[in-house]
Amino acid sequence: MNIPCSRALIYTDWTLIEPHFDPDLLHARETVFTIGNGYLGTRGSFEEGYPHALAATLMHGVYDDVPVVYTELANCPDWLSFVVIVDGERFRLDRGEIIHYERQLDLHHGILSRSVRWRSPDGKTLDLRFERFASLANQQVLGLRCQITPIDCNGTIEVQSSINGYPENQGFDHWERLDQGKTEHGVWLQVRTRSTRIELGMAAAMTVVGTDAALQVTNTPGYPTLTTTFLATAGQTVSVEKLVTVFTSQETERPVQAAQDKLASLPTYAMLLDAHQRAWCDVWQYSDIEIGGNTTAQLAVRYNLFQLFIGAAPHNDRVSVPAKTLSGLGYRGHIFWDTEIFILPFFILTQPAIARNLLTYRYHTLNGARRKATHGGYKGAMFAWESAATGDEVTPRWSMPNDPYAEDVRIWCRDREIHISADIAYAVWQYWQTTGDDLWLRDYGAEIILDTALFWMSRVEWNPKQERYELCGVIGADEYHEQVNNNAFTNRMVQWHLEKAVAIYEWLQQTFPDTATALAQRLQLTSERLQRWQSVITQMYIPYDAKTGLIEQFEGFFQLKDIDLSQYEPRDRSIQIVLGITETNQRQVLKQPDVLMLLYLMRGTHAFPYRHDVLQTNWHYYAPRTDITYGSSLGPAIHAILAADIDAADMGAADPYAQFMQAALVDLEDTRGNTGDGIHAASAGGVWQAVVFGFGGIQLKDSGPVATPHLPLTWTRLKFKLHWRGTWHSFDLSPSSAQARNSQVPAIQGFIFDLDGVLTDTAEWHYRAWQRLADEEGLPFNREANEALRGVSRRESLLHIIGDQPYSEAALQTMMERKNRYYVESIQNLTPQDVLPGVIELLDELRQAGIKIAIGSASKNARTVIEKLGLADRVDAIADGYSVERPKPAPDLFLYAAAQLGLDPSHCVVVEDAAAGIEAAIAAGMWTIGLAPAVSGASPEEHRVGAAHIVLPNLMGVHLTDLQTKLSQCLKEGFHP
Repeated sequence: MNIPCSRALIYTDWTLIEPHFDPDLLHARETVFTIGNGYLGTRGSFEEGYPHALAATLMHGVYDDVPVVYTELANCPDWLSFVVIVDGERFRLDRGEIIHYERQLDLHHGILSRSVRWRSPDGKTLDLRFERFASLANQQVLGLRCQITPIDCNGTIEVQSSINGYPENQGFDHWERLDQGKTEHGVWLQVRTRSTRIELGMAAAMTVVGTDAALQVTNTPGYPTLTTTFLATAGQTVSVEKLVTVFTSQETERPVQAAQDKLASLPTYAMLLDAHQRAWCDVWQYSDIEIGGNTTAQLAVRYNLFQLFIGAAPHNDRVSVPAKTLSGLGYRGHIFWDTEIFILPFFILTQPAIARNLLTYRYHTLNGARRKATHGGYKGAMFAWESAATGDEVTPRWSMPNDPYAEDVRIWCRDREIHISADIAYAVWQYWQTTGDDLWLRDYGAEIILDTALFWMSRVEWNPKQERYELCGVIGADEYHEQVNNNAFTNRMVQWHLEKAVAIYEWLQQTFPDTATALAQRLQLTSERLQRWQSVITQMYIPYDAKTGLIEQFEGFFQLKDIDLSQYEPRDRSIQIVLGITETNQRQVLKQPDVLMLLYLMRGTHAFPYRHDVLQTNWHYYAPRTDITYGSSLGPAIHAILAADIDAADMGAADPYAQFMQAALVDLEDTRGNTGDGIHAASAGGVWQAVVFGFGGIQLKDSGPVATPHLPLTWTRLKFKLHWRGTWHSFDLSPSSAQARNSQVPAIQGFIFDLDGVLTDTAEWHYRAWQRLADEEGLPFNREANEALRGVSRRESLLHIIGDQPYSEAALQTMMERKNRYYVESIQNLTPQDVLPGVIELLDELRQAGIKIAIGSASKNARTVIEKLGLADRVDAIADGYSVERPKPAPDLFLYAAAQLGLDPSHCVVVEDAAAGIEAAIAAGMWTIGLAPAVSGASPEEHRVGAAHIVLPNLMGVHLTDLQTKLSQCLKEGFHP
């Protein structure tokens, strides 16, 4: 899904800005602007409401059942509800006129704000600034403030601040409303989930600052409301502050009383906000990643880390991070392998206390895993593919399509995607290795690994003919192939799991013998069972060819029909939707990395089958067959790490930076069209791993983490911290000296674009205006003669046309004015549709990378054209025909543009389509890009653009990284600006 650039977000180092409101993006942006504190998450819905909004506040562990169908996180009462009424007209964005709109998410301080200038239907103009936060310093406290300023009117303003006790999960109401009321401090609501009987208490207070105003209480059933009314005059700002407290019966027996008591004890809004901001500063002190040279990557990484952090509970070890965090209703709030494999590494190495909580959740759900194993006829603990509060399987058995005539689809993951038990064991081991937390392993982790190892012993099958152990009828990490035999990922992860189970049991016997004895009795770990573990380890079948290094994804994969994914481009759907489930099952196509995922997980310890040559061989086989764009959001980050590991430039692998950005922007740009369902949490965790393990090249060795960086071309710095066995290790990485010699990346800080023929094709209209003038004057002129006028000022063009014909200065002025009038008349119909292909995308990429942009055009109508093309808000400066006296090929125009940007000329790139412009830019000491489509008999280099450093046919598909690479090559070859 490509968002039109007029609707695109703006990135700074710490702030995400939405400059315009677009109802078509309502649900995706509600997800994007989610705030939270690890106790709850609140989607970025508007306080005043909006038609068809998906407002939601989701709390960890507050699950309830939809009868017969599934278990899900219950949408909690809406604490945001805040209505502003001016002289009887209710403020809302679907009525009246939006004169100005801007929404900002301040990642550094965890604050969401929105500024709106709104004109009511009857003509009254107001400025409103909303601000909200979910306190990180006090998890049961929420804050909201609205500053109201009438602009051109005096009038009566009414504010209604409510608790909405009627939230829904897409039409289903999980709540019984028990009671509500008021205290001297505000109003309160008491509700309870219908099935799980979790009680919730919420209380709210409101304060008016800047005028005298009384409060009234309205106790509409299920909707307790505080109302205030005051008179406001033009220019006067009144602030209305709302504080909310919330508790559930999961943490206290009397949640309503707890909420009321908490509300009564709160300090001021300002003090709460300050404590919240300081708490966020503490988080970033250890968990931040600093990237130099690329604003887009910097913001995207911080955004993903922010969403991970607000989705993980810092004070509760009985909950985990759902696949969509607490930001949306996708996957019903269920927990997958996403948490252990993709998300946990971030917390293990930067917030180990949270990592311990997330893993302890799996310990508390062991009984649910045991029930699942028993139900399937197995021993030990078999973790659910989708888990909720108890650890019992909550994956729906059937997927019911919207088409009433379509067949229901069986969801086999609940029964066959069994690798999750080994994935959880993998995370337990990684936590222990990284933290050295022996006591946690003794009390919790060892039992997880040992009991799930017992499950494997009842799940593996002995093949007497082949004399090997096998796992049949499984689904691997690649979910496009169901019920396969001997999936390499699953078999090797089970083998690895058993290896670690043996090691941990031996460690327990030596270090905590009493615990080893108690666990052996509880889990019935007999010597015979332990010996069989060793037997399975040595005789587990892995479909691996030692001669070629190629791993077969599962038995028979190489016999499936091959596929060339490029033959199906362009597309906006997964290849499974294109081909259908049955056909996809019969093709060598992957939803997400499977063999490559195995190699990545084994990479850290260089355990079998990881070797660089094996990775190389399998990358070239499986990467082209992976539906990396629309298959699964879990794939791009892993591909980015492995591509960086291989060294994509030498090995012909995919660009690791491009795949990294595909993961980093999946929600910010809604590239898959499903961001409205919630944040892609696994992708967010993968982004952190791609930065640290991919571009940072971190290897975790016994002595500590070691970096071998290979940074993207545009990154000048990568800075982060890792916590390893009780010690913080700081990394401040820059391109290595070898990279610097090879890359020599120019320090590009600004781009200067010519207008005609570069940003839009008005050259034809210039030609027609000159042709009309020449015809009126009886002067010889044609298209061939017009080529000499490209990039040349109006006066120089006219002198070229008249040749040696005698004209007075007054006549020349009149002719220039006539030509300009003809041209201006023709451009009145210019619209944003007349921007040339590729321009908008490149301009936005440059802006998001922090690069300044100027126009350098000889046209005296440049400003008018830029306005009509809708590019004014993408340009920092304009140098036009009025700016300097000497036209191109003199360097003055481009030097003037660089001065307007405040940049040294050597740090600027000029994009031109005329030899005179290229000559001017080179004379100014700037890098040059010439746009020159080849024409009859002449190569692009010989046509129009002279000695440009880079020659391109147009700007379609051009990216900053591409240009950086080409300019680096110019430096290597001895060329300079």
